[in-house]
Amino acid sequence: MIRTFRIVLRLIAIGRTLARHDALAVIEELRLAPSLTWLVRWPARRQVEGRPGQKLARALIELGPVFIKLGQFLSTRADLLGEQMAADLAELQDRLPPFAGAEARATVEAELGQTVEALFASFEAAPISAASISQVHFAVTKEEDDDADSAAGREVAVKILRPGIERAFERDLAVFYWLAQMAERTQPRLRRFKPLAVVQEFEEIAGIEMDLAMEAAAASELADNFEGDPTYRTPPIDWRRTSRRVLTMDRISGIRIDDRVALSAAGLDLTEVLKKAAAIFFNQVFRDGFFHGDQHPGNMFVDSHGNIVAVDFGIMGRLDRQTRTFLADMLLAQLARDYKRLAEVHVEAGYLPPGESLDVFAQALRSVSEPIFDRPLEEISFARLLARLLRLSEAFNMPVQPQLLLLQKNMMMAEGVSRRLDSTLNIWTLAEPLIEDWMRATRGPEARVRRAAEELTSALERLPGLVGKVEAAAETLSAHGLRLHPDSLEVLHRPANGQSWHIRALWLAVAVLGLGLGLFVAM
Repeated sequence: MIRTFRIVLRLIAIGRTLARHDALAVIEELRLAPSLTWLVRWPARRQVEGRPGQKLARALIELGPVFIKLGQFLSTRADLLGEQMAADLAELQDRLPPFAGAEARATVEAELGQTVEALFASFEAAPISAASISQVHFAVTKEEDDDADSAAGREVAVKILRPGIERAFERDLAVFYWLAQMAERTQPRLRRFKPLAVVQEFEEIAGIEMDLAMEAAAASELADNFEGDPTYRTPPIDWRRTSRRVLTMDRISGIRIDDRVALSAAGLDLTEVLKKAAAIFFNQVFRDGFFHGDQHPGNMFVDSHGNIVAVDFGIMGRLDRQTRTFLADMLLAQLARDYKRLAEVHVEAGYLPPGESLDVFAQALRSVSEPIFDRPLEEISFARLLARLLRLSEAFNMPVQPQLLLLQKNMMMAEGVSRRLDSTLNIWTLAEPLIEDWMRATRGPEARVRRAAEELTSALERLPGLVGKVEAAAETLSAHGLRLHPDSLEVLHRPANGQSWHIRALWLAVAVLGLGLGLFVAM
């Protein structure tokens, strides 16, 4: 009861802030808690200039760090908010007034167990940037520190979590869950958007983002994935000076990837930069299934050699092999304009519900996709195409796939950078040969034989455990007085070449599997 009362009070405060900015349109359109919406709007009704998404963005900034993160997260949900509002929220600037330098120093010392002077030769009191979750200070480590793993004497960037952010997140997350439950209970039309799953995904993403040790681990994993590839790098982590609320990594320098003038002035080939960006995006998504989830231009820099350096690894995305295969099939079918195959891919992935016509769905895919082909890139809006596809999914009762939303957002970001650097070049066609090579390597005959062999090996490795379970089950049944006919017992316990019946049956299953593999190879 007390918890519900607190949620209602918080909702009233949130509603009042939205009303002041004339930003209740989203809540009103979704028809969630209409009485509460009327209550907070009525005494504060006013007209404010700007589009609904711009009004909402201003309200979210006033509501604080958690709501800024929520707005950025919702910018991926054009299916929920509409194309224009999602685009407006994508422009939401994650900048807040910095917290005091004394608080930053206190956090460093509490987390790392040493004074700032013991850890750093210098530590700039004023942050270089302040965002909703954290702020960053430049520092230099002590030169006399000869520990090779501690980045001794290096210029570093120290990221420090904003004080009290965890408590604020926990408080507002309860409100988000309440609203999601209300939506699923009272608005059947919203269930296909999986409101609870959306909030759970937001909780997971934001929770990881508030654990700076996890961010450090993500940067380290990306570095391992691109080991030996000079075209992409992440700043080395100073693990000695890193914890859950403090992250220290090498300070990097470079030109923002979308700064066409500065890149050209530095003598860099813009087309080559885009080729590297396309290859990096492909390798992260398809090769590794682990990608930078916030690849806006402020997090991507180009060094003096034309290679790309990334920062800010709080939001990361993962895709399993099955999803990656689906995406590759889908993209290749799209580029080939093979809409029947594109529809079949959706069926194979389980996205098209039973009972929906494959041919009609293929026709609908054609109606959405054909207008974008054979047109200059500067005339094509992939954001509009995405919105049309999402509306198409609603028409065919297709559930929204939360695991793809972050990827879609980053594809749009990549497209935006590409357009700024070279409006005549389609970044996705640059990745097409890479995808085709990957498909041959992972979906061709040799790859299928290799996967079948791996599955067979895995099955053989599980055999002893399975045999043990069967024997344990037999002993349990015997202990509980299960009675079998004497003839049956004799057959079951009759040895054959030193093997009991269940082992022979399992080897028979393996033989059948091997026969199937042989037939597959012969085909």
